[in-house]
Amino acid sequence: MVEAISFLAPRADVLARRKEIVADLIDLLPPECLIHEARELVPFETDAFVSYRRIPLAVALPRSTAEVAAVMKYCHRYGIPVVPRGAGTSLSGGAIPQEDAVVLGLSKMNRILEIDFANRAAVVQAGVTNLNISESVSADGFFYAPDPSSQLACTIGGNIAMNSGGAHCLKYGVTTNNLLGVKMVLVDGSVIELGGKALDAAGYDLLGLVCGSEGQLGIVTEATVRLIAKPEGSRPVLFGFDTSEQAGACVSEVIASGIIPVAIEFMDKPAIEICEAFAHAGYPLDVGALLIVEVEGSEAEMDLMLKNVVEIARRHAVKTVRECQSAAEAALIWKGRKSAFGATGRIADYICMDGTVPLSQLSYVLQKTSEIVAHYGLRVANVFHAGDGNMHPLILFNANDPEESAKAEAAGMDILRLCVDAGGCLTGEHGVGIEKRDLMRHQYAEVDLAQMMAVRSAFDAGWILNPSKVFPLDGRTAA
Repeated sequence: MVEAISFLAPRADVLARRKEIVADLIDLLPPECLIHEARELVPFETDAFVSYRRIPLAVALPRSTAEVAAVMKYCHRYGIPVVPRGAGTSLSGGAIPQEDAVVLGLSKMNRILEIDFANRAAVVQAGVTNLNISESVSADGFFYAPDPSSQLACTIGGNIAMNSGGAHCLKYGVTTNNLLGVKMVLVDGSVIELGGKALDAAGYDLLGLVCGSEGQLGIVTEATVRLIAKPEGSRPVLFGFDTSEQAGACVSEVIASGIIPVAIEFMDKPAIEICEAFAHAGYPLDVGALLIVEVEGSEAEMDLMLKNVVEIARRHAVKTVRECQSAAEAALIWKGRKSAFGATGRIADYICMDGTVPLSQLSYVLQKTSEIVAHYGLRVANVFHAGDGNMHPLILFNANDPEESAKAEAAGMDILRLCVDAGGCLTGEHGVGIEKRDLMRHQYAEVDLAQMMAVRSAFDAGWILNPSKVFPLDGRTAA
């Protein structure tokens, strides 16, 4: 199969100096912090967007900000591309390397440096996993709010790069709403600190610019994140509907009414069956769509909120309403949802898309998504964060069939165009990477892209940080 997504041609001068570059990196890093043998480089050839892969020139695994700075200073001096990598869970190809690139992995920088309950903040290295933060403060009654489905594996550095969200982002926001500060190594090896434990910082909001920049402005090595007190109680409730359109309309009315649950998650019938077969969470199998609505607060608050949600659901012909009766049952409900991607992988290969739409367009986009995938002769399972319209259709196909692979990618691109045309955007939390790069012109005018590229060039004039990502390869201001 001919690859549909192209990469920049490797820099010939860098490839010609490979042995010299590796020798220099050996001088900069301890032996356990550098990988350069061909066989050992294979695990770094791709990320969770496994349709594309490239063997990198080398992999650096620094243990400190100083070592990151040394690698960046060297690569900047010789024009060597650098691809930052966290846990490799990117679903948009954000961490796929190139043959002329040094992968700079932060997995060894995995320490929690400080827990500050007085300021409700934690300082962590970029390689700390998302879930590890909440586990470290849970006994003291706190948690870290963003919770991607991959939170067991994904790291804070990657979350910052893609501005990741999660099931509970409806109430608590995504990474940018829970990030207070970063320590970051710039392309030339200099180190800056943005933000901190204070609620606001003077000057331009450079922290907001860095969050979601996909590793193209610098390498985040440490982060100061917000800690939130656990609620008095929480309760997930299952709502079953005959159709996805009914469920989508219910979500739209719940939010329009001013009710903000902590989470509203959506599954259509294929997703329900896949997740139930894996987790045995007790999902109803006689419905066409399922909402997991979680509320939190005091018992009285939860009762009132759920009463109002149930009334709205009944106006949309809800078929099943089931409250969980125990903490174990609640955990099972969320296990099913959090396992959706892995459970789907047991039955088929799939591409997980990531578009966001206005809630008023949710029912329409769900219907059109099914039509698009059916047009290509494929199947789709929809499971996503319905409360903020962040859709994650899983397009099922056979990766060993080149024709089906091409159809799956084409269907995904049509769905993303649909999201933009409906008033939404190309990505909610997975980032652009290589996957959506060539659709950027569908959302942005040339003047918009030029302005974004000008900002990128201000940080990295030679465009060595995470090349081939985010911006269309043609018409770049620098490359």
